[in-house]
Amino acid sequence: MKQLAIVFTQMPHGRTGGREALDLALLSASYDIPTQCFFVGDGVYQLLTGQEPGQIESRDYIATFKALPMYDIEQIWVCQESLQQRGLVADDLMMPVNVLTRQQLTQQLNGTEQVLTF
Repeated sequence: MKQLAIVFTQMPHGRTGGREALDLALLSASYDIPTQCFFVGDGVYQLLTGQEPGQIESRDYIATFKALPMYDIEQIWVCQESLQQRGLVADDLMMPVNVLTRQQLTQQLNGTEQVLTF
């Protein structure tokens, strides 16, 4: 079965891309499709702790990211440079992740048959 990579590139609120990507990840994993999640650029904000989307009257889907391991999505990759550019570190994120350099991230993505970017 082909592996699926879902790349999160957008901020979590104000757009639907992050929520749609998360829904796709959970759905594909529920059908036993090997799924990996990549967070690059502003996509790293998807995993940031302490978000309060209710204050901007946005739907709170962020906590659902913690369910990824329950769906056997354990390959969660975050771009180290993206974190650094935003003044963040892995400890600022809500869950354990694998932090990779941009080059390592590219190599990991190149080993995946299907890539969808949101």
